[in-house]
Amino acid sequence: MKEINLTIPVKEYSSEAELPAADRELVEAAKRATDGSYAPYSHFRVGAALRLANGKIVAGANQENAAFSAGTCGERSALYYAAANYPGVRIEKIAIAARTDSGFQKEPISPCGVCRQALMEYETRDGDMEAILYGEDRILSLKNIKSLLPLCFTEF
Repeated sequence: MKEINLTIPVKEYSSEAELPAADRELVEAAKRATDGSYAPYSHFRVGAALRLANGKIVAGANQENAAFSAGTCGERSALYYAAANYPGVRIEKIAIAARTDSGFQKEPISPCGVCRQALMEYETRDGDMEAILYGEDRILSLKNIKSLLPLCFTEF
């Protein structure tokens, strides 16, 4: 047996002001997207914004439902909107932000496992998709989705 260690390179920023201008714009779009959230049960509003290779920014927000499995996360809301409306256009980057009634999360949030796998499928097809995870106290930037799902399923 051999033990291996997986490492994930992550850039950490202490504020939005440290981000490059294009990344600040994407984070702000993700934060605004939380306004489109329908979260009457959890009161946890997630917004995601994608920058496409054509320069377009598209956003999505989580949508809850009393039949919980009928809802969808903000990341997949944005992802599927982009895929349906801009077929064949590569997704370069995603920014994710979340807030409650008290305000934005202090620590960055990461996509759930289902969203990671959905994002991974597009990354596998189209190339690396950077991820920016927003938190008021710090922001994390990862070079690709595989960093969030290192032992991912890609045999499709």
